[in-house]
Amino acid sequence: MSGQFTLAGTTLRSRTAQATHDERLRSSLERATDRFVAGRSGALDQLEAPDELRSAARRIRHDILADLPRIVAAFADRAVANGAHVHWALDADDANAYIAGVAQRIGARTIVKGKSMVTEEIGLNHLLEHNGYRVVETDLGEWIIQLAGHTPSHIIAPAVHLDRHQVREILQPEAGTEVLDSEPEHLARFARRTLRDRFLAADLGITGCNLAIAETGSIVLVENEGNGRLSSTAPRVHIAVMGTERIVETREQAALFVDLLARSATGQAISVYTNIISGPRRDDEADGPDEFHIVIVDNGRSELLGTEFAEALNCIRCGACLNVCPVYRQVGGHAYGWAYSGPIGAVLTPLLAADQPESGELANASTLCGACMDACPVQIPLQDLLLGLRRRRAAAAHKPEKALWRAWAQAWGRPVTYRASLKALATGRRLNRLAAMAPGLRRWHDGRATLTPAARSFTERWQAGER
Repeated sequence: MSGQFTLAGTTLRSRTAQATHDERLRSSLERATDRFVAGRSGALDQLEAPDELRSAARRIRHDILADLPRIVAAFADRAVANGAHVHWALDADDANAYIAGVAQRIGARTIVKGKSMVTEEIGLNHLLEHNGYRVVETDLGEWIIQLAGHTPSHIIAPAVHLDRHQVREILQPEAGTEVLDSEPEHLARFARRTLRDRFLAADLGITGCNLAIAETGSIVLVENEGNGRLSSTAPRVHIAVMGTERIVETREQAALFVDLLARSATGQAISVYTNIISGPRRDDEADGPDEFHIVIVDNGRSELLGTEFAEALNCIRCGACLNVCPVYRQVGGHAYGWAYSGPIGAVLTPLLAADQPESGELANASTLCGACMDACPVQIPLQDLLLGLRRRRAAAAHKPEKALWRAWAQAWGRPVTYRASLKALATGRRLNRLAAMAPGLRRWHDGRATLTPAARSFTERWQAGER
């Protein structure tokens, strides 16, 4: 595990409390997520049988995970035959060392990057900048948060937590004496003009990888700004970084996932740019890099195969689960503390960043309402995975906590003690004061508005003849 991990020394409660008190943040989140949800619904309605396509996609992903080592190996062999260099990275340090080695060998000074969640996961920018390279994020949202010193707040919209006035303030220092307007069109024109020079000056381009196709040895980049295409073709060397699971076997499978990805992410029938890259520039081609490298990152993924959490690897990074999650919609992505946020982040972070003790708490950042599975284009049962993580954490809990829950289960498992406990709850104000003072209950009590129960239960009133 690597990357910018901000959970250390904090609690989920403190981070979410800070976020929910930020009215500007919540307003930005509401506007963006409402727009994404409406767009997704309209785009899927255009399909003849969207639920059948989602079920087919889930079956395909299940079959791929069952045979993942063979399929990824076949992809690597085909990519090498196409002229690519393939590096298998066991963990973040391995991936970062290889990429830094390529940069050093070619004498790179300026590096342009397309949007990539896996490079956020491994902390690539931090390492490259520490080694003296100038790294420029070229996705508009990623560039904004890079300048602000933030981490992504959303899988597909990294700067979703900022409004246009905040964006103008962040970009203004880059403009020098030019005074920027807060209109989005003006800010986008400024970014396009400024970043164009960075592309032309870059020695090395780094991108992510939405899909890799084993049949052809190709990678697929899906984007809307053209920065991924420029990052992969303008510099003389291109490095694509992909998680081991970002693989399909055939072009037909790739077409299905590209279709579902665009509709689920932004509500488009297809993204503006769908790039299929099958190797470096050939002798008869005018454009493209002289070298093409593919870094296949494991970083804990193989340990999930064959476990109850394997389906988390089916995620195609569309962000649909974030947009419908009642927790994410209130607190945003930074409360999750790592590269991945929302329901999928609450699953992936405890699994891929298990060496961070605070990561296990994220499984509680869910109401278990199931809206995430309903929105997921590959029908990942995220609520089941979250429950599995909660069970795992409970099994490792301290003895006093286990004893407390065991006593509660025994009390509510017998009619006599169950009715007695309800009687005790009738003294609600006294119980609230006790919970606020008792060390074992204080953490549960803080942040909750505990209701005062009625003096007489419904059963008692019914038995008394009240109708």
